[in-house]
Amino acid sequence: MDIGIPTNVRHVSHVTFDRFRGFLGLPVEFEPEVPTRVPSASANVFGVSTESMQLSYDSRGNSVPAILLLMQRHLFALGGLQAEGIFRITGDNSQVEYVREQLNRGVVPEEIDAHCLAGLIKAWFRELPSGVLDSLDPQQVMQCETEEQCTQLARLLPPTEYALLDWAINLMADVVQQEHLNKMNARNIAVVFAPNMTQMADPLTALVYSVQVMNFLKTLISKTLREREYSMVEPTGASYLEPFDDDGDQRPSIACITYTQKDNEEKETAFIAQEPLRASFRNYSQNNETVDGEEHSPIPSVYKQISAEDTPTPARNNDIGESSNSSPGNKINPYLLLTKPKEYAT
Repeated sequence: MDIGIPTNVRHVSHVTFDRFRGFLGLPVEFEPEVPTRVPSASANVFGVSTESMQLSYDSRGNSVPAILLLMQRHLFALGGLQAEGIFRITGDNSQVEYVREQLNRGVVPEEIDAHCLAGLIKAWFRELPSGVLDSLDPQQVMQCETEEQCTQLARLLPPTEYALLDWAINLMADVVQQEHLNKMNARNIAVVFAPNMTQMADPLTALVYSVQVMNFLKTLISKTLREREYSMVEPTGASYLEPFDDDGDQRPSIACITYTQKDNEEKETAFIAQEPLRASFRNYSQNNETVDGEEHSPIPSVYKQISAEDTPTPARNNDIGESSNSSPGNKINPYLLLTKPKEYAT
């Protein structure tokens, strides 16, 4: 028996899903079972495309799934950055499944283990329909050796994947900055994240490739840490951000804006104060001595190079798409040469 076409149809409501505001036009009687602000248009937040997920802006201005920011916020609140073996130690399986079900509703249960939440962050990346780095040529990833090469390769990612990679790299950098407590250095955190960033059908090929992905991630983490060191920027999600609002967004605090302006003024003053010193190097370099027909100068060669350079530009805090380290062809920044970088705690 054939089923006929419906003859009595009524258009009750029109509901759309906005990736930043959730469901729009949802009837009131549906709200108890279908909250307006759900983390995804589908029933799950794991194993679905980011195109169907609610987005929010992170502290760096990237639009990432709100569920990631929700898990990140609770991970920090639970002291996850200080937990030994975070992202390496797995949580209790029964608790992981329960928390996964709650996250599908956009809720993080109270009294959960930080290792459980960290494991679900890795699972979120692992269960994506396609890996974050799958659009990159594996041969190019294997050939990356320097920070500049890794940075240039990361720029080839589509905007969504680039935002996810940037978010993940900064989260891993946050973990490494607490290495003295959690025992997770750049290599350790890169090792546990690498298998979750790509998907390959052949297990042997995936194992070999994950080693190259690990080196790729480790290089970007080290670069991010050094840029934070030079710019004196607090870790992502730390003191210079206001608490998350009801929409899952974070905004820079007034203290952050004031600090940045004051810091810039201090840097400008420092460069003005150094100018007479630079001039004295130029004058002093003219008093060279000639011994046995050769010219000798008591000024160390590094200061000659500084005196010959133009006024330096302070180092900037770039994202992973911009490299701040000096290459052989770039001018040496005397502000970095004359400043001893702060060493990390071991």
